[in-house]
Amino acid sequence: MSAHIINGKEIAKEIYAEMSDKIKTLKEQGIVPHLSVVLVGEDPASKVYVGMKQKKADQIGLSSKTIHLPENTVEENLLGIIDELNNDDSVHGILVQLPLPKHISEPNVIKAICPDKDVDGFHPVNRGKLVSGEETFLPCTPSGIQQLLIRSGYSPERKHVVVIGRSGIVGMPFAIMMMQKKKEANATVTICHTGTRDIASFSRQADIVIVAAGRPNTLTADMVKAGAVVIDVGTNRVDDPAAKRGYRLVGDADFDGLLEKTAAITPVPGGVGPMTIAMLMVNTVKAATPI
Repeated sequence: MSAHIINGKEIAKEIYAEMSDKIKTLKEQGIVPHLSVVLVGEDPASKVYVGMKQKKADQIGLSSKTIHLPENTVEENLLGIIDELNNDDSVHGILVQLPLPKHISEPNVIKAICPDKDVDGFHPVNRGKLVSGEETFLPCTPSGIQQLLIRSGYSPERKHVVVIGRSGIVGMPFAIMMMQKKKEANATVTICHTGTRDIASFSRQADIVIVAAGRPNTLTADMVKAGAVVIDVGTNRVDDPAAKRGYRLVGDADFDGLLEKTAAITPVPGGVGPMTIAMLMVNTVKAATPI
């Protein structure tokens, strides 16, 4: 048995195609969905991510702007910029790229973004709506994972989903989404993390494993049952002298080892990453759509 490799790039293309009519209709109404991205500092990975987001926005016909601030920007100045964006009616979505420099409070910055423009879905108001099952901006990576599963024919409904990692960006919101009594969710969910004594004893029971731990080889073939579906959220650099850049990107799962045991698995890169950007674009169009 060789696993079905779930192609995030192709599924993202489907989503962009579905969005094209919505974007066209908004433009006919004089509305051009606009995403403003704020980047503080020179973190190489963050600069790459921001560049990818702006490029994709431009490709699909959205308006976008990146505000790049120096590393030593004080929190008060950043909050002032966010306030200006909140009050600019031409701006529909605001994203502050994380992580921020250590002298800036991420919670303060997230709370400063208007909930109606919070296309990352991180604001406490939108988090509360997510927990209560209300309509809101779904966090981009968790909603991207859900779409990967659904569109690949692996609906989580009535399945046992094990999530490895409890971050507020991926693990926690995805678990909340999956346990809700809704179509394309309604799963039995187990969350494992650094305080879990024997992760493998849980992951071997799973129909679907989401691994978002931020560490290579967190999930290996002996930790899953035959026929499980694995969604790998990790992106890690590992040294590789044979690679052109001296390193290669790997996920949190042992892709090669799992390939012969699982029913389906996402690659890194090319799996979850493109879906995160796609769902950001979905949220931006949603934010621009009149109620």
